[in-house]
Amino acid sequence: MPLIDFLRDPDVRHDFDDAAERLLDHRRILSKRPMIRSVFEDFYHRIRALDERLFGDTAGLRIELGAGSSMLKDYYPDVVTSDILPAPHLERVLDAMSLDLDDQSVRVIYGINCFHHFPDPARFFAEVTRVVRPGGGVILIDPYFGPLSRLLYAHLFGEETFDRTGPGWRADEQHDTNRTNQALSYIVFFRDRARFVAENPQLQIVQSEVMLNYVRYVLSGGLNFRQLMPTQTIGGLRVVERLLSPAAPVLGLHHLVAIRRVPAAAAPA
Repeated sequence: MPLIDFLRDPDVRHDFDDAAERLLDHRRILSKRPMIRSVFEDFYHRIRALDERLFGDTAGLRIELGAGSSMLKDYYPDVVTSDILPAPHLERVLDAMSLDLDDQSVRVIYGINCFHHFPDPARFFAEVTRVVRPGGGVILIDPYFGPLSRLLYAHLFGEETFDRTGPGWRADEQHDTNRTNQALSYIVFFRDRARFVAENPQLQIVQSEVMLNYVRYVLSGGLNFRQLMPTQTIGGLRVVERLLSPAAPVLGLHHLVAIRRVPAAAAPA
């Protein structure tokens, strides 16, 4: 048996044609395994802290797109959870390409591991400009593009690729149009940053950082693989992550990008 098949969690359906059932499997894994939950807790608390710091007293809804198995609402009940697919624990069905939300009704949009699934980022940014109030914004966490992440993401998920050379942003402009490109956030916000700035004068990248919980993420098995270390090691692994923080650009697996919706009058000419 190939090693990757042995490591797959038997409690998770690996039939990607049944996305709704797989989402529920991931929800169960996240709720019952403290190590992977601790990783997502760090994500939740970090995006909320940045929301408070970056967007101040801006009014409006807090929306989570692509929430899937997310437990964000368990920690922050004022968040409206949504996904493109319905699920019992989600409040709305929302398509990031065509948001069923009123103009300037949103304070912040959160997205954890969902941006690389958006088929047309330019349409998403147009929707952000429409629905987010000036002073509010978007906070995204998505696959990072360092050496370790490139290695893992290119080989662990058969239904997704990691191609930093995709010629365009849209799904139909990628080299392999049959698979989601986990490098999309790198392409849009780093490789093609000049294009992002030119096409979105009312959106400004105000924060980018590498998340530090990569040791726990790998050893927890994420949401698809077996946990490799006992739950009792979580505290010690946090210490290891802090000690390894200078190596985050090499070892990081996720990064955060925060975008502010600036008033039209303040947008670059």
